[in-house]
Amino acid sequence: MSVDNEVRTIRTDPDRPPVAVIESTRITTRAKITSAIIAVIAATGWTMLAIVRGEHVSSMWFVLAAVGSYLIALRFYARLIERKLLQPDDTRATPAEIHDNGKDFMPTDRRVLFGHHFAAISGAGPLVGPVLAAQMGYLPGTLWIIFGVIFAGAVQDYMVLHFSLRRNGRSLGQMAREELGPVGGWAAIVGVLTIMIIIIAVLGVVIIGALAESAWAVFSISMTIPIALFMGVYLRFLRPGKVSEVSTIGVALLLLAIIGGKWVADSATLAPLFTLSKPTLALCLAAYGFAASVLPVWLLLAPRDYLSTFMKVGTIAMLAIAIVVVNPDIQMPAVTHFALDGTGPAFAGQLFPFLFITIACGAISGFHALISSGTTPKLMEKEGQGRVIGYGGMLTESFVAIMALVAACVLDQHLYFAMNAPAGVTGMGQAVPTPETAAAYTNGLNLVNQAGERLPDIDPSYFAQAAIDVEEHSIISRTGGAPTLAMGMAEVMHQIPLLGNKAFWYHFAVMFEALFILTTIDAGTRVARFMFSDAIGNIPGLGKFKDASWRGGAWLCSAIVVVAWGSILYMGVTDPLGGINMLFPLFGIANQLLAGVALCLVFTITMKKGLYRWAWIPGLPMAFVLLVTMTASWQKIFSADPRIGYWSLRNAAIAARNAGQQSFQAARTPEQIDVVIRNTAVQGTLSIIYAVFVLIVFAAAMYACVRAVQSGQATTSEEPHVDSHIFAPRSFVPSHAEKEVLAEWKDAGLDPTPVGRTHQ
Repeated sequence: MSVDNEVRTIRTDPDRPPVAVIESTRITTRAKITSAIIAVIAATGWTMLAIVRGEHVSSMWFVLAAVGSYLIALRFYARLIERKLLQPDDTRATPAEIHDNGKDFMPTDRRVLFGHHFAAISGAGPLVGPVLAAQMGYLPGTLWIIFGVIFAGAVQDYMVLHFSLRRNGRSLGQMAREELGPVGGWAAIVGVLTIMIIIIAVLGVVIIGALAESAWAVFSISMTIPIALFMGVYLRFLRPGKVSEVSTIGVALLLLAIIGGKWVADSATLAPLFTLSKPTLALCLAAYGFAASVLPVWLLLAPRDYLSTFMKVGTIAMLAIAIVVVNPDIQMPAVTHFALDGTGPAFAGQLFPFLFITIACGAISGFHALISSGTTPKLMEKEGQGRVIGYGGMLTESFVAIMALVAACVLDQHLYFAMNAPAGVTGMGQAVPTPETAAAYTNGLNLVNQAGERLPDIDPSYFAQAAIDVEEHSIISRTGGAPTLAMGMAEVMHQIPLLGNKAFWYHFAVMFEALFILTTIDAGTRVARFMFSDAIGNIPGLGKFKDASWRGGAWLCSAIVVVAWGSILYMGVTDPLGGINMLFPLFGIANQLLAGVALCLVFTITMKKGLYRWAWIPGLPMAFVLLVTMTASWQKIFSADPRIGYWSLRNAAIAARNAGQQSFQAARTPEQIDVVIRNTAVQGTLSIIYAVFVLIVFAAAMYACVRAVQSGQATTSEEPHVDSHIFAPRSFVPSHAEKEVLAEWKDAGLDPTPVGRTHQ
């Protein structure tokens, strides 16, 4: 941001350099011109996507519309939130400075922290949700991903981060207990914990969909574990502090793992060892989750974060550049008939509410609130960095979602629907789908192009050749979204000379997605273990579970958490109706309900602070998210349509079993019908539990708000002001005034952020 000469520096110690820079919020002429150019670029992209369209829609317009919109939002809307609601104070010490212990609390360079924060929040959601939502057309998903993040997702992340900063880095559940009272607080804690279980389980279903029966993929992903362990030992004992060095080695080893995966897949001896079924992979993933949650952070979790950050940011940037260079046409129409009739093969249900819960993390994610509270706040140097880390980090994840949507939409529609429909329908009555049955299925979907004309029938050989191109046995019914994204990335990347063939990029993309997901699974399992041990530690006689150093308690709580999500994971991968098709809507609902809890909390704090005029900023997304999730929950619980309602599907399966039928939909045996009955009962029960907990939290929040307005004297749990004695710039690049202050610290022979440096 350009600034004029109205700059003030503030000292908290007269004998030391300034700890804060207060710069004018006036927009200079240069900044106005720059913003106007960015706005024109964004408007051009939106015009071509939403208004002009035509028979050929270029994928480049997605990049321009998204990036332009994000920059304008970060410059203006995030600044509005900063000035009117949060008012960050850089003279105030953050929890990282006050409680610095070199472990949980430690002031961390804003650029490094942005990478850690982004690695933690970006799981499978922004990759998979947009891919599945593409069945409704490219336009609805694009609109929600971009405008949803600007007015909802990034608002939630930024405000939760700031409020946790002002409360010693307390977690979402702890803040809810203090601000909403005991009933709302405990409902939030139990609700958040149970929702975490389903989120982790569905992430596992997604990655297993990409790894099952693929020796190349399983070998490559398996190798990331010893690579991460090597990096942990290297960084701690061999070359301490050499993060860039070990990250370079790690990325090189990852590329070797991908290349080695092809050798394994071509080996008659090794290929069978790494060709695993979905149930086997589920058990392996559960074992990995337990080990990752109890091993020291430096040994596995931290090295994987390094790998993930490099791979995530680098791959998405590379894909964005490739899309601009290759400029492939979008094959999916703006809106498909599946958005209106709700008969989509990837998931059933109409555009409202199911588009919003399917896209999930790409626009708003409740899981982010767990990272923005209790984790990232313990590492921030200055409150003023929250806009870039909290709001900017979520914008970055939204861009990942846009790239995933584009990758899915550049694929031939027949290929997209053949990959995302469950085997029960692509098989057309056969136990195992073939190119012939898949072609018959997709040819009957009445697919149309951008001009509304029916697409020509596809030849079965197209599906066979698509599998050969990526060196897989089959690409039919590779559900879960991850294989589709990998295919889309391969379709774009292989068109750039000298960058490899489709097979390389397909398996590179699978590893890329797996790193996203495994990072979230191991970190999520650890977080869930902390939450569970803290919760049961409040029970009389079980207080020892709150002691994080008690290894026995940590192992027991980890085992319970892993068994919980592992059971749902196993249920998903053995579901005859397709685990991702049944579980992803529940995942989306649960994740968005968690966002509803977070928004209820920040809305309550806003009202308690007396900021009624600006309460609409968190209030509108709170209302919309609760409307969407409660509508979706109602339909999943009470809908009479077996394609949507869990209980109606269960009743239909029971009726089929009682009538002596040997098959039901995709279930081909009586035993599989029993599995459908069991799974739908679990899913339906969880839907009810989640909705009830969130309604309790909402009622408690509204009660706290009414009491605050009536009394006019309500106070929050915000900690008292403590003077800061360190200095750090607010953004990635220091402003001119911040550079002068940094120089002043240097001239004084002082380190502006000495706290925590001695621990590294």
